Parts: sequence; C-alpha cells; structure tokens
Amino acid sequence: MYCAIIVLCLLAAAQADSQYKNPNTAGGRTAMVHLFEWPWRSIARECEDFLGPHSFGGVQISPPHEHRILYDTNIQRPWYEAYQPVSYKLVSRRGNRAEFIDMVQRCNNAGVRIYVDAVVNHMCGGDAGVGKGYGDSAYDTDAYAFAEVPYDISHFNVPQGYEQCPTGGPINTYNSAQIVRNCNLEGLLDLDHSQGYVRDRIVDYFNDVINIGVAGFRVDASKHMWPDNIQAIFDMTDNLNTAYFPGNTRPFFYQEVIDQDTGEAVTAAEYINIARVTDFIYGREVSETFKGYKSLDSLSSFGIHWGVKISDETAVVFIDNHDNQRGHGGGGNVLMYKNQEDYKLAIAFMLSWPHGFPRIMSSYKFDQQWTGPPADNDWNTEEPTFNADGSCVSTDSYGWVCEHRWRGIKNMVEWRNQAGTEPVQNFWGDYSRLAFSRGNRAFIAIGRGGSSINERLQTGLPSGEYCNMAVVDYDSSARSCTGHSTVNVDSSGYADISISGNSGDNLLFIHVGASKDGPIVAPTSGPGEPTLVPTQGPTGGPQPTSPAGWERTVVFIYKPTSNGQDVFVRGGIDHSKRSGCSNNADSNNNCAMPITHRIGGGNSKFNDWKSGDDFLDWYGAESDQGKNQGQSAEGTPLVWTTNDAGYQHKVDTDGYGYTSLNVWGEHYWMLDINMDCSKTEEGWFELKGIVKTGGAEWESDRNQGSCSGSAGGSAPYSTGNHFARCGYLNKFSFDSNECQIDNL
Repeated sequence: MYCAIIVLCLLAAAQADSQYKNPNTAGGRTAMVHLFEWPWRSIARECEDFLGPHSFGGVQISPPHEHRILYDTNIQRPWYEAYQPVSYKLVSRRGNRAEFIDMVQRCNNAGVRIYVDAVVNHMCGGDAGVGKGYGDSAYDTDAYAFAEVPYDISHFNVPQGYEQCPTGGPINTYNSAQIVRNCNLEGLLDLDHSQGYVRDRIVDYFNDVINIGVAGFRVDASKHMWPDNIQAIFDMTDNLNTAYFPGNTRPFFYQEVIDQDTGEAVTAAEYINIARVTDFIYGREVSETFKGYKSLDSLSSFGIHWGVKISDETAVVFIDNHDNQRGHGGGGNVLMYKNQEDYKLAIAFMLSWPHGFPRIMSSYKFDQQWTGPPADNDWNTEEPTFNADGSCVSTDSYGWVCEHRWRGIKNMVEWRNQAGTEPVQNFWGDYSRLAFSRGNRAFIAIGRGGSSINERLQTGLPSGEYCNMAVVDYDSSARSCTGHSTVNVDSSGYADISISGNSGDNLLFIHVGASKDGPIVAPTSGPGEPTLVPTQGPTGGPQPTSPAGWERTVVFIYKPTSNGQDVFVRGGIDHSKRSGCSNNADSNNNCAMPITHRIGGGNSKFNDWKSGDDFLDWYGAESDQGKNQGQSAEGTPLVWTTNDAGYQHKVDTDGYGYTSLNVWGEHYWMLDINMDCSKTEEGWFELKGIVKTGGAEWESDRNQGSCSGSAGGSAPYSTGNHFARCGYLNKFSFDSNECQIDNL
C-alpha cells in the first residue's frame, strides 16, 4: 500500500470533487422530498406548516423555467411539458417569479432548502414549430430560434452536421457516447455546451436562482451532456446567498445519470468526481428486496460492495421518482405508492440505512404515463388540501398522494436525523425480517410480507419506555406519545420486539428523541458527556455554531509514506493560550482534548496504539497507551487511506485502506474520533503531524490562514500549528498551510 504512486494531476482534480456534494441543509436535517408538480404557493405553506416542523432538509421542486404548453387530441397538458424549456424566465405552470422568490424565502426561513430541477441539456421538442411559451416568449423550432434567451441555430448540435451528431437527429443507440450526448433526446433540441455562449446563458439562469436563495440543483439529463462541459458550468456559478448560508458556500449539484449497469457507453462513474449522482440501481435493488426476491438478512452488507455502484458521499438515493414510476428511466420494477405496504418498508429502510442523501417521492395519482397534475377544467393546477389526520385529500383514482405525510415516512425522517452519523450495529435478521440499531440513538425492526416478529433483541439504546413511531406520533411539548404503543428497553439495552404482521403493523422504530418521559440522553462512547445530534452544517451566519458536547470529528493529513512509516498527531490547545497545562495528559490537563477512537477493524498495529489513547495531547504516549512490538506511540495514531473503492483493504473491516470519507487520493492518513468539543476554543483545536520510522519527524511550524470548505473559516487565535474544527471533517497536508473543513 505504501509504494503506490500518486498521479498529481488526478489528485488535484480529486481534491475539488467534493465542493458540490454537500446538500447545504440546516443543522441535523438529512433527507429531502420531491414535491412533484406542486405550485410554489403550496410549497411555501408546506415548508412552514409541515416540512420545517418535521425536520425535512429540503425540497426538490419541478422546473421553474418557462416551458412549452402542450395540447394534443389525446394528451392534454402532460407533466413532461415542464421538461421542454423555451426560455429561462421564472414563469411556469407552477407559478411566477414573485411566487418563486416568496417560496424560496419562506422555505429557507423554515429551515428547508430548495433544490431546482434544472433542464439545461436541451430546449423544447422540434415538433413544436412556431409558438409561445407559458410566459408568452416566442420560439420557432424549425429555425432553432428561442428569442427570450436568445438562442439561434448556431447554438445547437444537430444543425452543425454529422461530425457533431452522426445520426443527423435522434438518439438511436446508447452504445455511442457521441450519439447519446450530441443528438436529440426524444426529439428535444440538443444544446451545444462546448460553446462559451451557451454555458454563459445557463450560468446566468443558475446564478439568478442562487442569488434568490436556492441551495442547489438536480441537473436533468446530465447523461446527455459531456462531463467536462458540466464541470465548466458548475465552476462558473456564484456562491450561495449569504442571507441563508455561510460565506463561500458552493451550490449543491446532483446529476441525473440513468445507469442500470447494462453496458451502455455512458456510465455514472464518469460523473461522480464532479458532483453527486442519482443512483437508479439503488431503488431497483431495494425494491426487488422488499418485493421478496432477496433475503432481508443480506442487507447487512448493503452499500457500494453489495450491488449499488455509487458511494455514500456521492449518491442521491431514492426508491422511485417521477420517471421510473411511469416506466421511464429503467422503471417498471420499482415500488411506488400503488404498492403501499411494501413501499413503506422500502422507504423506511432507505431512511434508516446510512448510505447516500435520500429523496422521498411525493406523487399524484395517475392512470396514464403522461397524466399531468390535478387540475381544474382550465388546466390550472389544484393546490393540495388536507384531511383532519394530515393526509392529502384525494379519491381512489385522482388527487395528490403526499407520501411524505404518511406517518411511517414523516416519522422516519425524524428517526434518521436522530441517528445522525452513528454506524449500523446490532444487526439481526433472516429471510423476511430484520432489525438493527444506529449506534445508541435509534433502533428499527421490519417484517416483510406480513412476517411477524416476537424476539428479545439488543436495541443498543439507553433504558426507557420509547414511543413506537411507526404507529404513534410524539408531542414534544406535552412530552408524551399520542397513542399507547411503547417499547420498554432495559438497563442492558434489550427489549421485547413485537410486530404482529398485520397490514400497517409490520414496522417498529424508536429513537432517543421520543419516549414517554421526553427525550433521552444517549450515553456517549466518550467519557462523561452527552452525544449531540450530528449536523450537516451551519445555517444563517458566517460561521458554524460551535458544538458544546461530544461530536464525531475527522482529520485527514496528506503525507506520502513508504513501507514501515506511520503517522501520528499531537494536539489540543497550545500552552501559550491556556494555563493549567502540565506535561501529563493523564492528569486533569487543561490543554488536552478528551477523545475516543471510532476506527475498528483488524489493524493490530493501530489497535495496539489506540488502546489507552484517551486524549489528543502534546506529550506523546499516555501512561496506559498500548505499544506495538515494544514501540511506543508518538501520540494519537492515524490510519493510511485511499479513495480507490476497489482497493483490497477497507477501513471499516481492516482498519486501513479504502474509506468513502477520502475523496482525494492515496496517502491521506485519517483520524476518526469522538471528541469533547466543550474543551475546545470556540469549536477549534490545534494539531501537528508526526511521521515515525524509528525516529520521529515533526511538521514544521504552520501559518494557517482561512480554511476553505463548507465549514471553513478562520480560527479565533494564532499559533504555529494546524487548526481544526471539532465536529467536522478537516483536511490538511503535511508541512503545508493548506486547510479544508467540511460538514460530515
């Protein structure tokens, strides 16, 4: 592992590939919903009345740009007219510019982010002829003319000749990347994104909505755009609006790349270094499992090595979306609202398993694949209305479905937030049943196909009487469950788990935020302090809020090494900053940071050195810290990592090798710990790297300035050391002032 060669140009590219992957959610919020075809007025109210109070992180909205109006003898105002742009004006069937601005502001104020569905691969279909769009903008598809942008015939691929599009028009095969990316998708006029002018118009549109306050974009049909062109467009966008986001925050991008691993010429792998990618295999695999085609206990290893192809930090995951519900995009085999019981379990698994950024589909009922949203006789979209229990008003065949309001889904969003970054533990299962905990914060049990569970299981949770959130709601102000279904966890973490298998009663989930007696403080793996719910990042100000308790903290130091070398860190708070610091971390030392190591696996050298390592301090091995073959540790040990998912050793199982947290390259040495953030200086602490080969090579003094990244900024004071943030992911290079701090 130590003799691998770093290709510098690839490393430089890899170092930039995480800047568009952060969803930019408000603290602790970890899931989004797609309110498909909802009007802007309705979304604004939903953010305030439901999504904000139930801790949803964001909303994917339908395309806000001006689109074609589609009438046909048999097809009246289909949903896909929204995916046929005629300009980038903010006027559509869902609302006008003023309503869009109002929605974005109100949702941000409710702690809910807006993600724009951006259709920039093409303009409308070539069959449109001469006409006007929803906002009265003129177009002539015979002349490739879109006056409002403006685009003319020179800005499209197909008119440029067969060198651009070998078919002269349509995509007729998916075995040629050139045809897929330069020809017309379903007759839609394909833009030439290699042109600076075309990129500039798209960036103008992106920056317009960024400055209004959106947090990011789903980029429709990214598969049909060249990756280099996409990268260029993303890199030209503005930082997010500082009224809602910290300074220098980059937009969140997730690219629609339909890749079912069928051997096509264009694959998702070509896009994962740019930004996040929609994982269509994920929904297929989970749907097939909950339909009964695979054993539930096989999910114990679910992830990139199980069957899905996109790693945790790069994937946007979903069970269904507006396309595959209707048989498009590899659809036809996914669960959806029409398969309510199995679908509810599949969504629960998605929200409970720590992989990807999950998107929940919120649908309307349809019987034809082209059916548009609920509308009146003049084709005005009807706004959702709600029953007394909070569900959407609809009939058996017509109306809004609102899956995100189903109890088993909305409460699972809260469950996921409570679980935070805790790992899967206490997995139990067989062919049709499974259960597991997320650390000591949350526990779930699922019975597929009416299977009952009557087992005494380890939940991992502190003792208490918990509300079963699958069948009851929790009133945090009244500190009570609105119902009578509870789960008693004893002092050893065990509970009698009972699922009857009856319809609607095949799911059980509990978490430390909901018990008969109010929220329960889960004991931390570190000494003496409660674990706080991990956050995805700061909101509303120039700096993230400093955490006050124990938080997961990750440090990477880039240091190419050779066989036999190891990397350590020493740190805490410099003696020049604080008094009460001795040369012994085992005493009550005011400069040392209490820690516990999170990395397990079979790395015996590391395991010896981490044993008894209870502090990040300046003093070398602690008195009870383990030795490796008689060699003392030089401080707190790190493990060697790579971003190569195919590498034979993994941090999770072997204690070194591949980890999804490393998105840069080889020789990034990692420290993954829980730290008592209350001991830091406004959330900051110091460190220096040490390389050991026999003797010890310390880093020279550093002169660290402001750090880049989604949680970057400047430390509150200066010394000759690196400065890192407790509760975040910190990246440094040995003997360099470079620093990057991101949300975990």
